[in-house]
Amino acid sequence: MIYFPLFLLLTFFHFTSCRATTVLLDRNLVYGSPFAGHSQSAIDTREIAKRHIAHARRQTGTEDASPFVDKHYPTFYGGDFSNSPTIWKGGLNFTHSVASGDPFNTSVLLWTRAVPVSPSNTTQLPDQSIPACLSFAISTSPDLQGEPIDTGEAFTSYDVDWTLKVEATGLTPDTKYFFQFSDCTNSSSVSPVGTTRTLPSPDTPAEEVNGGNPITLAVFSCSQYQAGWFNAYGYAAHNTTAEIFLHLGDYIYESLGNGASIGRQTLGRELATVHDYRQRLNQYRTDEGLLAAHLSGPWITVWFDDHEVADQSWKAGTADSNDSAIGCEFSPSGACFTDRKLAAVRAYHEWMPIRQVTVDDKLRIWRNFEIGKLLDLTMLDTRQYDRDITDLYYNTGTYAYIIDSQLHQFPVHDCDHIPCPTEFINTLAAYPNRSLMGFEQEKWFFNTLSQSQDRGAAWRVVGQQIVFTQLNESGVCKSNDAWDGYRANRERVLGYLYENKINNTIVLSGDSHANWASDLAHPNDSTRYDPLTGQGAIGVEFAGTAVTSGSSFGTDISPAAADVKSQHAQCYLLCDEKHHIC
Repeated sequence: MIYFPLFLLLTFFHFTSCRATTVLLDRNLVYGSPFAGHSQSAIDTREIAKRHIAHARRQTGTEDASPFVDKHYPTFYGGDFSNSPTIWKGGLNFTHSVASGDPFNTSVLLWTRAVPVSPSNTTQLPDQSIPACLSFAISTSPDLQGEPIDTGEAFTSYDVDWTLKVEATGLTPDTKYFFQFSDCTNSSSVSPVGTTRTLPSPDTPAEEVNGGNPITLAVFSCSQYQAGWFNAYGYAAHNTTAEIFLHLGDYIYESLGNGASIGRQTLGRELATVHDYRQRLNQYRTDEGLLAAHLSGPWITVWFDDHEVADQSWKAGTADSNDSAIGCEFSPSGACFTDRKLAAVRAYHEWMPIRQVTVDDKLRIWRNFEIGKLLDLTMLDTRQYDRDITDLYYNTGTYAYIIDSQLHQFPVHDCDHIPCPTEFINTLAAYPNRSLMGFEQEKWFFNTLSQSQDRGAAWRVVGQQIVFTQLNESGVCKSNDAWDGYRANRERVLGYLYENKINNTIVLSGDSHANWASDLAHPNDSTRYDPLTGQGAIGVEFAGTAVTSGSSFGTDISPAAADVKSQHAQCYLLCDEKHHIC
């Protein structure tokens, strides 16, 4: 059964040396990712240690740190508090419950946020050099009784917004688990109990995955806080059997909007700095539906459709920023595009239970999950990693702009009479060397597809941000910010599938705020593909509507009206947020 209302469901210490002390914070993965192994981009942990030691003896409300052994996942800048002589004991508040993500067959990432609180009758809070210590435990028992499967301690601090991410290891494949965090200095101070699971081993027969029961994926995209409550997340958590939650991008939006009328006014400003992105993630994660979904199962995400950084992102800019002098003026902070992107990446790694794929490439999130021999779940980055220039509004016909001598932009809608760069992106769309993914990722993707078929996986499920199929919107066969703007790249993907006879491929897409179901076939190919029967298609695409973001096709649109808007040869379903198909 496949639902298309607001999301998709798919069923198938005592330390003797400085080096030794790093054990405590090395287990909080937030401290290193995505800059693990790159000391030049990391916080100087020796300086942090000096700062702490200089202040430690002057602090109250602390406790000796030596009994604890750290097991953390390094953070963005590699901040290290593992040689801290004291830790905070004044109390902790688990402000955003717990989460888990990126499960493997024997491990999974666990996440929480624990903010120090003042002891009773005081206003005292820890100095910046004092970390908080958390314990974690994971068990197959819902009440965590008995010996845990894995347990440990880890530090967090203001440097990473008090977030904590650890890797629970030594787990049994294809198994449901329960986990909880607690304050190292007060075991009665605990987080909510979260539910997670491991994946089956890659060689598990398809019919034995998930104990022989169907495995259900809940698929989301495009959740805009000011546009409404995130009920779709809550519905998936409470009313479905979803085992894994997928998010295809636009987890947050950088814009402010106006949600005051429904009590959803966004805080801050248009995002530019680390503080801005942290604040926005913090606010989004207060939504009860989103909290419930993170509590209910592991998440696998692709970051940055675009709004996790800014609208219409590509590798060198966005619709309102780049690294030029003008492009750095959009924000009062003076943040240029690269500044924004690195700030967004840092905050995302702090707040999301996602792994750093490789220490050699801090921006890489494209990765593959082998779910027994039932399927390979391949998560691509079609937005941020190495995308060539996209539709930036001022370089396309729909929203062309002219710029006056004071660099003010004015929209132009009559380009027949006013010179403007209306067709710039259209002229590039079919260039053979144009790429959405970058050629390194593209080569990896093709190899992954072949390896999946060679190892005998029944299905290949590809999670990525934007609509793959050629679209005919209002009689115009192009959507330059989707795969339509990168036609040669799409032809290379389809050609590889056909040439290598790789079938049973499902592409999952977000971004468009509308539901699409399409056959995968070369556009306008009437020799191998029959659009009436689907004969000759090499796979299918399912694109889901938004969690809350509005549809350009309108709301409450009827199926009949939706059919009129969907006239191209391959796409045979378009619904808005109010309709589903079973």
